[in-house]
Order: sequence, then C-alpha cells, then structure tokens
Amino acid sequence: MGKFDITPHLEPMRRYARILARGDADADDLVQGALLRACERRSSFRDGANLRVWLMAILHNHFIDQTRARKAAMARDQVWAETNPGFAPPEGEHVVRLEQLRRAFLALPSHQREALHLMAVEGLSVAEVSAILEIPAGTVMSRVGRARAALRRFEDAPAARSTLKLLRGHDGP
Repeated sequence: MGKFDITPHLEPMRRYARILARGDADADDLVQGALLRACERRSSFRDGANLRVWLMAILHNHFIDQTRARKAAMARDQVWAETNPGFAPPEGEHVVRLEQLRRAFLALPSHQREALHLMAVEGLSVAEVSAILEIPAGTVMSRVGRARAALRRFEDAPAARSTLKLLRGHDGP
C-alpha cells in the first residue's frame, strides 16, 4: 500500500465539515467520524488514488448518513412526544418546572441526549458510553458538554422562568 498520510488533509476536511455542519463542535464530530470510517476502510483505498478526494467523499457521505439518521430520530421523537405527552398530571410549581426541563432535555439533539442520559441518569463511565454508542471517548465528552451547556442556557434564560413567576401570583418573590 502507498503512502497514507492524512495529516495534510485534516484542515481542508475541517473547513468542509464546518460548511456542512454549520458549527465548529459539530464539524469536529463530523471529521472525527469520517476519519474513523477512513481508518476502518483503509484497505479499500487504491494506490495512486487521490487521498484528499477519498477522504472528502467519506466526510460527505458521513454527513449525509448523519443527516438521515438525525431526521429519522427526530421523526421518532416527535411521534413519541405526541403519544406520551407527560408522565404525571401537573400538581404545583415543581411539576411544571420538571415538565419544562423534560421538554428542554427532549429538545436536545438526539446524539447529545443519548450521551447525557447514559452518563447522568444511568451513571455509566465515558468508556462505557463510548462502547455503547460506538464513538470515541472524546466525542462522548464533547456531546455531554454541549448538552449540559444547552441545559444551562435554558436554565439561565428568562423565558424559562417566566411561567413560574406567573404561577407564583402577585405576592411571590
């Protein structure tokens, strides 16, 4: 087999991934997934072929696969949300707040929601989550970090608390 040095192609792949994913964090995940696929399929690379073109094709196809998977997951999540509107009838402010948090959690992208659930709810380690999701540990940590940041932003947003202020009435704090 000829030379298989992917190093000079990393930055072009990252630039293209940023165009596809429209965000640095998602772009990094996309490149990482594409490189993993490239390593797994290294034996299919033909001597004399253009490595950059081969890598970019893998990146593009990985993006398409992720987009299709995300759309399918969103459709499943929507059906689930419509058939399971809640777990308990609202009884007080704390239940309303839990419902708001549940909706914020369900609004996370599925890949972030899965990783956060497995670590935070199921108590699994990064290595265990990595094995379950078949993704690198760094990707697990990235997804969990972004999910937690999104939930913190939700928690800090004034709109997240406005309903509760209305429920407290006029004499509440």
